[in-house]
Amino acid sequence: MIQTIRSAWKVQELRNKLLFTLFVLLIFRVGATIPVPFIDSDMLSQYMTEQSASIFGLLNVMSGDAFAYATVFALSIQPYINSSIIVQLLTIAIPALERLSRDGGEEGKRKIAAITRYVTVAIALLQAFGYYTLIRSVEPSVLSTDGVWPAIVIIAAFTAGSAFVMWLGEQVTEFGVGNGISIILFAGIVARGPSMVTSVISGVNSWTSGRELPVPGWLVLVGVALLVVIAMLLLVLFVVFISNAERRIPVQYAKRVVGRKMYGGQSSHIPIKVNMSGVMPVIFAQAIASIPATIGMFVPSAQTEGSGWYTFLQIFDSTGLVYSIVYFLLIVMFSYFYNTIQFNPVEVSNNLKKNGGFIPGFRPGKPTADFLQKVISRLTLFGALYLAVVALLPAITGNIMIALGFSAGSSLAIGGTSIIIVVGVALETAKTLEAQLMMRHYKGFLE
Repeated sequence: MIQTIRSAWKVQELRNKLLFTLFVLLIFRVGATIPVPFIDSDMLSQYMTEQSASIFGLLNVMSGDAFAYATVFALSIQPYINSSIIVQLLTIAIPALERLSRDGGEEGKRKIAAITRYVTVAIALLQAFGYYTLIRSVEPSVLSTDGVWPAIVIIAAFTAGSAFVMWLGEQVTEFGVGNGISIILFAGIVARGPSMVTSVISGVNSWTSGRELPVPGWLVLVGVALLVVIAMLLLVLFVVFISNAERRIPVQYAKRVVGRKMYGGQSSHIPIKVNMSGVMPVIFAQAIASIPATIGMFVPSAQTEGSGWYTFLQIFDSTGLVYSIVYFLLIVMFSYFYNTIQFNPVEVSNNLKKNGGFIPGFRPGKPTADFLQKVISRLTLFGALYLAVVALLPAITGNIMIALGFSAGSSLAIGGTSIIIVVGVALETAKTLEAQLMMRHYKGFLE
């Protein structure tokens, strides 16, 4: 990946794209540190630190600490992700939107994008109101002034910040490198890395203090750090290996005589990725799984121990069993959903038939489509299980550490989703750069 970035930096156009992407990420990080008026950010951060093991800790990781400090970009890219999910599902359910997406061309894509933006603003407005309700329920109060005008300013600031982050993501997608949503998520998670390391160190220190151990405390810290680093490296290697794995279906082209020339007769293959949908199922599943916490923001009693809403949020805690099961099922569902959109076996079969190609052992037409559908189903199942296991494995490890008394286990549990998003986005961005490098280095027929 480093070699790819070096090669891209030598090309003027790609260098401009990289610099534009870095400039957008700089704006994103600056906005993540600008506090919203009328809120004591330090007091709110202390409260959110106590809630780090809950779903609010996961939202804070995805926003790069902006959620805990109630900054302008506290909602980050979450409303836009939720809006994309809703619009894509409506595109399948509503025939008019389906025709607009399939047959509308560039104009149809622009209309779908405009609908997504409007829905994003509406969702951001709802989430901003919910977050304000959550902030207002914190005891002792973190609001310097209460009333209608401060409420309007706070909600408007959160909504405008989310809309601006959405616009930044679209600009990266159009003028920068890679997918804007994924790049902004990547930046937020990476920026949260040092604080997660600090929490692990403080958790190990608190566990060793006051205990009689056969070895010094610093040696325990070094051992835990080595185990975590080795486990993370192995997990990253596994993610990279599966991301590059593919099933190659052989294709044979029949010989055709056109005029005095003979065409065809060569062999080729159809490459099908094991994890065709990339990191998007994890991002979308995380957005849907955080809905209970979003609903809980609207209810002040959700922060009172013993209340029904408080118990409801504890059931959907990010380290709990119910959340893990829901998260697992959502990843599997979105994996099938994305693969269905990206790969159409009937269309591939018809294209092979038109070009005189066939898969050895299968007749052109429906038998080929059925075979491709069978292969896609098996690969999708394996890819979905891989994503779900990798996302939940650190959570399981974190719960084991919490059971042993390590308070740092909550950070490790949340880190599972972070690892798979960071590695997936890095690989997709590197592939995008490689594709653009190949396109610009291609000399053509006349040179």
